[in-house]
Amino acid sequence: MAVAKKSPIKKISTKKSAAKKSTSHASSGGTRKWSAKVTTDSTHPDEGLFKKGAATIARELASKEVSPKGPGSGMRMLTFYINRAGHNLPENRKKVLERAKVLLKDRMEQEK
Repeated sequence: MAVAKKSPIKKISTKKSAAKKSTSHASSGGTRKWSAKVTTDSTHPDEGLFKKGAATIARELASKEVSPKGPGSGMRMLTFYINRAGHNLPENRKKVLERAKVLLKDRMEQEK
């Protein structure tokens, strides 16, 4: 009867892994984030859209004028906005935007 050899298990340092996952780079004296450079011609939200109520945000992001590819594109735009704001987004504003995501998701399910 042959005995199977165990393969050696590599230990991964979580500190090094966490350092590699950083999205900001300290070069030339400041920090840069990839999301600061994102631009697109495919979406056209009105200025101040994300400062409005949840129902308005969901309705606008589901429209073909703002999101030509449909509500899924609007959902990605809303998620990007929330993530981009990060810790600078006040809790009450985040609740409104999360509610808009729920409404937008409901609209996406209706269109299926």
